[in-house]
Amino acid sequence: MLVISEEAIKQNYFMDDAISDLKKGLHSKKGGLIDSPERTVIDIPAYQASSLYMPSADLSQDIASVKAVTIFPDNPAKGKPTTQGVLMLTDATTGEHLCLMNASYLTRLRTGALSGIGTDKLARRNSKVLGVIGTGAMAFEQVLGVLAVRDMETIILFNRTKEKAKSFKEKLNNIGVGMEVYVEENVDEVVTESDIICCSTRSDVPVFKGADLKSGTHINGIGSYLATMREVDLTTIQKASKIVVDDLAGVKEEAGELIHADENSDWSFSKLYGELSELNMSDKKIRESDEEITFFKSVGAAYFDLVVAKGVYMKALEKGFGNRIEI
Repeated sequence: MLVISEEAIKQNYFMDDAISDLKKGLHSKKGGLIDSPERTVIDIPAYQASSLYMPSADLSQDIASVKAVTIFPDNPAKGKPTTQGVLMLTDATTGEHLCLMNASYLTRLRTGALSGIGTDKLARRNSKVLGVIGTGAMAFEQVLGVLAVRDMETIILFNRTKEKAKSFKEKLNNIGVGMEVYVEENVDEVVTESDIICCSTRSDVPVFKGADLKSGTHINGIGSYLATMREVDLTTIQKASKIVVDDLAGVKEEAGELIHADENSDWSFSKLYGELSELNMSDKKIRESDEEITFFKSVGAAYFDLVVAKGVYMKALEKGFGNRIEI
C-alpha cells in the first residue's frame, strides 16, 4: 500500500489540480456514475466534537474510498489540529486497497476548490473585495479557491479572536498574495465592503446581518455542517436570488441555516437554484445581473474527497512520491 503524507500532497497537488479534478467528478455525478451514501456523523458532546465517516465510489473510474475525519475545536489549546483525517483509496475491480493518505489538507483543499467553482459560476466578474469571516482551519483554502477564479484587489479579515485574524494575514502575506490584506474588528464593515464573502465558522448563530449585504454580493458558506448550526441568517437566504448547493442530499440533512429557513419561513428547498453538478457542465447563464445576491452552500460529500484523492494518487504514481508499506 502507498502511504502519502500531508506534506507530500502540499508539495505536489495544488488548487488548480483540485478544481480541475472536481469538475470531472461533478460531471460523473451528473451522469449518475457516483455512489455516495450519506455520511455518518458521531457527536462527542463532552468535547463539543464530531467524528465523520464518508464512503464513496466512482463507478466510471472503478475506484472507491472511505474517509474518516475528526473535528475537535478545543484541540489548539492542546497543541493539536482541530481537524484530522485519513482517506483510504480502493481499486473497485479487485478490492485491493491502493493507498492511505492524510486527508486533513485534502479536505481543506477540496472545500476551497468547491467554493472556487461556486464563485466562478455565481460571483460578479468585476468583484474586487473579498471578505473572510472566520479565520480558522478551513479558511485559508477558501481564499485560495476564490483567488483561483477572480482577480481580487483587497482581502478583509474578521475573526472573534483578533490575534487569529492577524496570524492569518501574516500567512497570506507570506505566500505573496500581492494585494492589500487587513483585519477588521467590526463584522458589519466586512459585509458592507465586500463583493464576495467567505464564511467558515462553526457558529450556531448567524455571524452577520443579511440586511447589511450590498447588491451584487456573493456568499460562500462552508462552516456549518450540522442541522443545529447557522452561519447565515434568514434575511440572507430570503435576499439571495440564487442559492446553489454542493450536494442536495447532504444539505437537506446538514445545512442548518437552510433547514431552519425551510422549517420556519416561506422559503423551502424547492427554491434552490440547483446543485453544483447541474451547473458545472451547463452553458446557461447563472448570474443574470450585477445586482443579484447569490449564495453557495457547501457541506461536503464523500465523492468530492474521492476525486481529489484519486488525483493525488495518480500524481504520486507519475512523480514517484509516497512510501510503500506492507500491511
